[in-house]
Amino acid sequence: MKLKKVRIIANIIIIVMLAMFVAYLGTSSYQYVFSYENSDIIYNGNRDSNKVSIMFNVYWGTEFIDDILDVLDAYETKCTFFVGGQWVEKEPEKLIKISQRGHEIGNHGYLHRDHVHLDYNQNYEEIHINHEMVKSILGIDMELFAPPSGSFNRSTIEACNALGYHAIMWSKDTIDWRDHDSNLIFTRATKNIKSGDLILAHPTECTLKSLPLILEYYKINNLVATTVSENLH
Repeated sequence: MKLKKVRIIANIIIIVMLAMFVAYLGTSSYQYVFSYENSDIIYNGNRDSNKVSIMFNVYWGTEFIDDILDVLDAYETKCTFFVGGQWVEKEPEKLIKISQRGHEIGNHGYLHRDHVHLDYNQNYEEIHINHEMVKSILGIDMELFAPPSGSFNRSTIEACNALGYHAIMWSKDTIDWRDHDSNLIFTRATKNIKSGDLILAHPTECTLKSLPLILEYYKINNLVATTVSENLH
């Protein structure tokens, strides 16, 4: 009788633990990531190369773009700019300038929505509308999608696959949109840096200020800052 009671208690504990685990998955923005192949969501490039990539997500900060491009030119560096649709509508000339300077253009959605809360059709629309807009201006087909705020679900990945996109995340985040501290941005972009790293940034004044130091650090450490696509290869 005692053994039976122990078994009942053990079963109750297991059921409670399973329920807690399921509840945890339900609150996570990345709840579906565990069922994907490694190639479905990209967090870093080629670890066997000497390449790293600074990725600029652009929905604002237009006033710093020209100076950022000048710094990149001075260091003969190419980056990937993930552009938002609403920004593209307002700044087509700036988009053209970024592309003409040899930088890669990626998709950052149209409205900067929280993709984890979008269904398949909404995810598809966010990516597709921006794709067609950029294509009408530059004549290119973007292939890389950076989910706003790093938020995605299964439908996001399915929409990416249907549109011929790779979903890009990051391995280092400067958090420059929040912390306007050039020293902190430099540290986050360089600490424990290694081949294949994808470094998330935005066009801010402090990012611009720290950018020459970041690129100089990469150069001293024999790392080549290049586009995400080049990094992946």
